[in-house]
Amino acid sequence: MSEAIRSHAPRFLVLRGGAIGDFIATLPVLQALRAQWPDVQIEIWGYPHIAELAVATGLAQSVVSLDRAEMSRFFVPEPSFTDAQVAAVRSFDLVFNYLHDPVGQVRSNLLLAGAKQVLSGSPIIKRGHAVSFLLEPLQALAIYETEIAPALDFPAELRERGRERLRALGLKGKPVAVHPGSGSPLKNWPIERYVEIIRRLRGKGLEAVGIIGEADAAEAAVLAREFPDLALLSGLTLVELGAVLAECRLYLGNDSGITHLAAAAGLPVVALFGPSDADQWGPRGRGRVRILRAPEGELERLPVSAVWEALENP
Repeated sequence: MSEAIRSHAPRFLVLRGGAIGDFIATLPVLQALRAQWPDVQIEIWGYPHIAELAVATGLAQSVVSLDRAEMSRFFVPEPSFTDAQVAAVRSFDLVFNYLHDPVGQVRSNLLLAGAKQVLSGSPIIKRGHAVSFLLEPLQALAIYETEIAPALDFPAELRERGRERLRALGLKGKPVAVHPGSGSPLKNWPIERYVEIIRRLRGKGLEAVGIIGEADAAEAAVLAREFPDLALLSGLTLVELGAVLAECRLYLGNDSGITHLAAAAGLPVVALFGPSDADQWGPRGRGRVRILRAPEGELERLPVSAVWEALENP
């Protein structure tokens, strides 16, 4: 690190696209940078509906959308940058590029725009766990951490709003959060088995709250049919949902971005993995994370008894 950076509060830029789980697996990069430079100012060029998680929890100060039309200039040969873009890039002491950049076009254009230094990390995980792999570029800064758990510390105000949402649904204490969906039906444990789990939770006197995403209409219909009075959460931003999850006692879900969110929020997690590689993408968090792997990757072969035992001993 240059003396110029040591002489003032550093400004770092992190470029990161990808889905929810991809971004959360990159949180340890922000955590490591902030641990090394507590007064660092970090801006993220990414997808605001995801990257706002970092701003809400103090890991970054601002987000700029990668979907802005002018962002395309960083991806093409012989770009023509605006004065504002040049000024923005030059204002950062370091740029961390986690965009897919197989031929180095983005890195080259960042340097062309005046970036002082660019460290690149591939978003394609080539070895080990995603968290460890994404931390590797920081070795150029003499940061050799490999086992940092993603952590989202939602402030008290947001957590209170999360509690208010739970109370508005008629929940009195800390419920068990159940998310039966994911981004792909192949990753979903059969919904009928989630129904059985919720029945068992109620039989034990435990409250449950269902989490329903945009792709979970079929699962939502089954839950509504089987449990007309079941509290359901849907339509929340990731920041709002994360704050609610932080107020739950336990989480059960498939391999999904929301499962990574629950783990990063710090509660105990039981994650069900089928065809996905849990060694590479298993969620990590400060609370205990139990990953149940379906036999031969076939979620239909993962019995209710195994999941129930994990929930009873989180």
